Amino acid sequence: MTTTDQLKKAAEALEGATDVALACHINPDPDALGSMLALGLFLRARGARVICSWAQQPLEVPRWAAGLEGLDLLVQPKAFPAEPAVMVALDTASPDRLGGLAARAQKARECVVVDHHRTNPGFGTVVVLDPDASSTCELVFRLTDRIQGDLPDGAAAWLYAGLLTDTGRFQYQATTPESLRVAAALREHDFDHARLGQVLFEDSSLGYLRALAIALARVVHLPEADLVWTYLTQADLAELGASMGETDDLIDVVRTAREADVTCVVKQQRDGRFKVSLRSKGATDVGSVAAAFGGGGHRLAAGYTSDVGPEASVETLVRALRSDG
Repeated sequence: MTTTDQLKKAAEALEGATDVALACHINPDPDALGSMLALGLFLRARGARVICSWAQQPLEVPRWAAGLEGLDLLVQPKAFPAEPAVMVALDTASPDRLGGLAARAQKARECVVVDHHRTNPGFGTVVVLDPDASSTCELVFRLTDRIQGDLPDGAAAWLYAGLLTDTGRFQYQATTPESLRVAAALREHDFDHARLGQVLFEDSSLGYLRALAIALARVVHLPEADLVWTYLTQADLAELGASMGETDDLIDVVRTAREADVTCVVKQQRDGRFKVSLRSKGATDVGSVAAAFGGGGHRLAAGYTSDVGPEASVETLVRALRSDG
C-alpha cells in the first residue's frame, strides 16, 4: 500500500470521529509533541472531542512549548480512556515506546499510527508509515491536507517546530524538497517563527551549560569502533541544577567531532536505566544497531534503553559496531 493510500485510510478513520485520544512516545521531542498537539488542535477545530497524553506521570511540558496553543488538550495518562473509540499514536517507532499507554492502543476500536521510523513494525489498525518523510509532523501536515477543514495557526506552529528540529534546521539528509514545501506552507500561518526558533535552540540554563561542560570533559574516542561517546547521570543533573529535557541537544554538540562516524550519548533516566542515543555521519546504520538492542529509529539517528551503566552499555555497543563493520 502506498503512503497516499495509507493517508486516505487514516483520513477516513478520523473524518467522522467524534472522540479521539492521541498519544506520543515517552520523553517526547518536538516532532512527537508537535505532531500530537497539531493534529489534536486540527481535529478539535473540526468539532471532535480530543485529549492528548504520553505515559509519564506527572506530565512535564518542555519549557520551549510553554507559549504554544493547545496545552489544554493534555491530560494525565491515568485520565486516558482504557478503550478509546479512536486512538492515534504519533512518532512512536514501536508499541513499547507508548509505555503504559500501549495497552490502550491494543484495546482501541481503531488505532491510527502515524510515524516515519523505518524500524516501526506497523502496529495499529491503520498505519501511515513513510520512512522517507523528514518527520512525523510532515506526515501530519499531509494528513490534515486530506481532511476537510482549515489548519489552525496554533497547529501550524507545532508542526513547524517538529519539522525544524527533525531536519536539523533543514540541514540533515532527511530534508527533501517536499519538506521545504511543507515548511513554506506552514510559514504562511500567523505565528512567531523567530521566537519559536529561539526557544528551541537558544534558550539554555546555566545548569545545562555546566552539564554540557561535564559531558564534553568525559568524551572518549574509540577508534576501533569509529565512535565517540559520553554520558550524564541523574546525580550530575541534580548537582548542576539541570533537567533531562534540556540535554536533548547534547548529542548534536558531541557529533561534531570529525574523528568518528558514530556518536553515542548515554543518559540515566529517572527509573535508573540508561537511554543510549546514537548518531551516524553516514557510514553506519545505527538504526539496525539500535534494533538489535530492542530499540529503533532511523539509519542515521536511533536509540535504545540499557539496564546497565554507561561503560558496560558502551562495551556491548562497541562489540555490535565492530561486528556490524
